[in-house]
Amino acid sequence: QVQLVESGGGLVQAGGSLRLSCAASGRTLSSYGMAWFRQAPGKEREFVARIVWSGAMTFYADSVKGRFTISRDNAKNTVYLQMNSLKPEDTAVYYCAAGPVTGWRQLGYNSWGRGTQVTVSS
Repeated sequence: QVQLVESGGGLVQAGGSLRLSCAASGRTLSSYGMAWFRQAPGKEREFVARIVWSGAMTFYADSVKGRFTISRDNAKNTVYLQMNSLKPEDTAVYYCAAGPVTGWRQLGYNSWGRGTQVTVSS
């Protein structure tokens, strides 16, 4: 029901910054959250950050705390991932996801974007 389209990926040098965007369209639940995941070559998909739409409460993986910031624009139905102090190990395909939330708890994800490549060179 919800379509997600990521944008903003690209090639950056270590220490640089990049901002990813994820635009959502279609029907969503009254209470939902959106998140960013990433998958590096040869590795499992991992959680990066999520945001509860109502109230904008955010959560981060330990590996990106202090460097990445997730935010949302309610009017545009868009979430962002501001990535600063990028490291080569941040290189991955980044995926946007959405799903139902109860309070601050994310129940799961039922919509996924196609992903956008982020490459950090040393």
